[in-house]
Amino acid sequence: MPSARPQVTILVANLPAERDRRVIRECLSLEANGFDVTVIAPRGDPKLKILPNSRGTRLKPYPVKVYGSGVLTFAFEFAWSFLCVAFRLLGEIFAGRAHAVQVCNPPDIYWPLALLFRAIGRPWVFDHHDLCPEVYATRSGTPVGAVYNTLVAFEWLTLRTATAVFATNESYRSNALARGVKPEKVTVVRNGPSASEIRPGEPEPSPGEHTIVYLGVLGPQDNVEGAVLAADELTRLRPRNDWRMVIAGDGESLPALTKLAADRGLGSVVEFTGWLEGPAIDALLRKATVAIQPDLPTRMNNLSTMAKTVEYLGRGVPVVAADLIETRRSAAEAAVYVEHGTAHEYAAAIDALLDDPAARGRMREAGLARFAQELSWEHQSRGYIEVWSRLLAKRLRRSTAANG
Repeated sequence: MPSARPQVTILVANLPAERDRRVIRECLSLEANGFDVTVIAPRGDPKLKILPNSRGTRLKPYPVKVYGSGVLTFAFEFAWSFLCVAFRLLGEIFAGRAHAVQVCNPPDIYWPLALLFRAIGRPWVFDHHDLCPEVYATRSGTPVGAVYNTLVAFEWLTLRTATAVFATNESYRSNALARGVKPEKVTVVRNGPSASEIRPGEPEPSPGEHTIVYLGVLGPQDNVEGAVLAADELTRLRPRNDWRMVIAGDGESLPALTKLAADRGLGSVVEFTGWLEGPAIDALLRKATVAIQPDLPTRMNNLSTMAKTVEYLGRGVPVVAADLIETRRSAAEAAVYVEHGTAHEYAAAIDALLDDPAARGRMREAGLARFAQELSWEHQSRGYIEVWSRLLAKRLRRSTAANG
C-alpha cells in the first residue's frame, strides 16, 4: 500500500540514478522534507532496488539497448527511452504513486507525457540539466538545419508544458524566459555538492609532487582531449617528476583519450581512474594542487555551469578554465581564466600556478567562501524544496495530519 507521504517520481534518461549526483542530492532533500521518491532511469547496478545512502528512494530501472553516436542511433535510443519511461510511469500512477513528476533532460522528448500528466491534474516539473540544441551544435558543428531546429522546438515544448522549471543557472533561466516561460515558474537551483559530502580539514597534497585534476564526464563536448594535450605541453615546461595529472570520470571518449595519452608518451604523468563515487572524489580533490576545466568557449559552455567546477571550489582547489560567462559567475576570483582554451594556454596557466603558492592560497580562500556563502547544495536545496512544498502543499498537509 502506498505511503501517506506525497510521492515524487523523477525521470532520468542519460545516466543510471546512482551516478547522477544532482538527482541523488534532490532525492535526499525530498526525503528529508516529507516526500517519498521513485526514480525511473537507465539500469546501472542490477542489484540496486533502493538508491544508495537514501532512506528508501525506489529505483525503477529500464534496460538500455543502444547508446546513440549518430542521429539515427540517438533517435532509436530516445524512442526506446520514451517507451520505457512511459510504461514505468503508468505503472507508478496505477500503483497510487507519482503524485508529481520531475523530468530531467537530455533529451527533451517527454512533453507528450507532460500534457497527459497535467490533464489529470498533477504537477510536471522540468529540471533543465543541458541545453540540448547547443549540445548538438557543439558535437556536430552544425548550429542550423532540420535537426537543430527540431531540438529547439522540443526544448520550447518541454519548457512550456511544465508546471515549474528548475534552471541550473541564470543563463538557463534567461533561456526559459526567452522561450516564453513566466518568471514566477522558473527557479534557479545550481549544481554542486553539499557541505556534508566534504570531509573537513586542510588539504592533503601528495608528497613530492603536484596533482592536477580533471573530474567529470569524458564526452566529445567536454574537450578532455584539451587536458591531455595541456599535460603534453606541460612536460616541456617543468620536470615530469614534479607533477601528475589525474583524469577521473568515464564516457564515450575514454578509449580515444587513453590512446592519445599513450601516443604522446604521457603514461608516467597522466592517470585515468575511471568513475569515482563520492568519498573517492573527496579524497582525490583533497590532494589536488590545481584543477582544470578544459571546456572550450562555445555558446553551450558559456551558458552552462560545470558541476565539476563547484566540486573543485568546495575543496578550495584553484581552477584553470576558459573565460566563460557562467564559469566566472561560479568561480569568480577562485579561477585563472584563459582566452581561447588552447592546450598551450592551459599549460602556461597551470605552470604559473604551480610556482605561485601565494596565489593558490588566495584562490583557495575565495573558492571556499563562494561555496560556503552561495554554491553548496544546502543553499540550493531551499529553493528546490520550496517549489515542491508549494506544488504538493495539500498532500503535505494531509501527510502531516495523518502522522499526528
